[in-house]
Amino acid sequence: MHQCNETIAAIATAPGAGGVGIVRLSGPAALAIARTISARRALRARHAHYARFRDADGSVLDDGLVLAFPAPASYTGEDVVELQAHGSPVVLQQLLARCRALGARLARPGEFSERAFLNGRLDLAQAEAVADLIAAGDVRAARAARRALDGVFSARCEAMAAELLHLRVHVEAMIDFSDEPIDGLGGDEVARRIEALAASLAQLLAEAEQGRRLRDGLHAVIIGPPNAGKSSLLNALAGVDRAIVTDIAGTTRDLLHETLRIGGVELTLVDTAGLRAEGDAIEREGMRRARAELARADLALVVLDGRAADTGWMQVADAVADVGDRIIVHNKADLLAPGTATAPDDVLQVSAHTGAGLDALRAALQARLGGDPLAGEGAFTARQRHVDALRDAAEAVEDARGTLAAQHLELTAEALRIAQDAIGAITGQVLADDLLGHIFSSFCIGK
Repeated sequence: MHQCNETIAAIATAPGAGGVGIVRLSGPAALAIARTISARRALRARHAHYARFRDADGSVLDDGLVLAFPAPASYTGEDVVELQAHGSPVVLQQLLARCRALGARLARPGEFSERAFLNGRLDLAQAEAVADLIAAGDVRAARAARRALDGVFSARCEAMAAELLHLRVHVEAMIDFSDEPIDGLGGDEVARRIEALAASLAQLLAEAEQGRRLRDGLHAVIIGPPNAGKSSLLNALAGVDRAIVTDIAGTTRDLLHETLRIGGVELTLVDTAGLRAEGDAIEREGMRRARAELARADLALVVLDGRAADTGWMQVADAVADVGDRIIVHNKADLLAPGTATAPDDVLQVSAHTGAGLDALRAALQARLGGDPLAGEGAFTARQRHVDALRDAAEAVEDARGTLAAQHLELTAEALRIAQDAIGAITGQVLADDLLGHIFSSFCIGK
């Protein structure tokens, strides 16, 4: 247990008026403070006591319920009390002031969850899932956050960390007998297990990336040559005239962001300047910003004029060559001559002007966001730091596979250690000095 001599207090319900409001306390003085405010000599564990909450002079602040959760069977692992009053902001502030006068201090953002982590009630990924559940924007995101909070993601990480530890032990033992043939020391079995672990990591990384998109949404950049209809397509998808549309090449000079929801998940679309060889100084700066935005994107929405698609592709091919995911769109389908050949199977043919093909484009975007909103029952939310950690682990396991094949056992053991530390950082088994402060500072005060 993490020992803390300070008792913290905060309003745990959302700002504004409501039928019920909650002031939460956690720490060694929580029960004593609650007994003083409620004028009750004893508080039965996990029992709702009716009480009249009193100020220092004995005047009644409000009436409501007191619930006590003695340590260690509480959210934080410490003594926790909830004072449930009427949801008036004035009343709740009075109750909070009374708690502070009796020795509690105002909790920092996320400090209740931080104490839950430090006391082993939650691991770090589960603690982050608490904030994700609170911030969930739709049913699917809420269910995914709930699964992460239940430990679905953590259990898989812990299983991989355990396998990495077992492999490290085996490889370290092999080092002690390095004068023996590696095959006779179980080298083939270690290689098979590393191979299986690499496959499992790749699968978990793909699911974590999907969980990150479910939590954070998708960052998609609309890229293409001038006059391909990029701004028109943005307007059509957004349903409003956000971008200026003209027949003059180079009309779009700066980045234009538009946020919309598809299948309940947030999608940020960024309209960019058309890419071409020439242009004035302002247009060249717009193209530089377009390329920089593309480097940060999850998805490139490559928009080409369907009447000159090959020429348009030549103008943007280099820019999108390193983008991990892209959707190619042939726009202006309404202007194609009758009998013109249809686009290839991996290309969407649309008309931003008439709306033709937009449903297919939305379906393709939804597939990137997480597919059918009724599917994905095993999904869990994840964060960018989780994805980065899994990528680091996957790279280290790949290094271990190569060094084992070359019979460099010391390097194999070190690569496996790096992979284990990367996985451990997800659940908090391995912590950077500033990681906790960075994570919990984003939580609400009462959680």
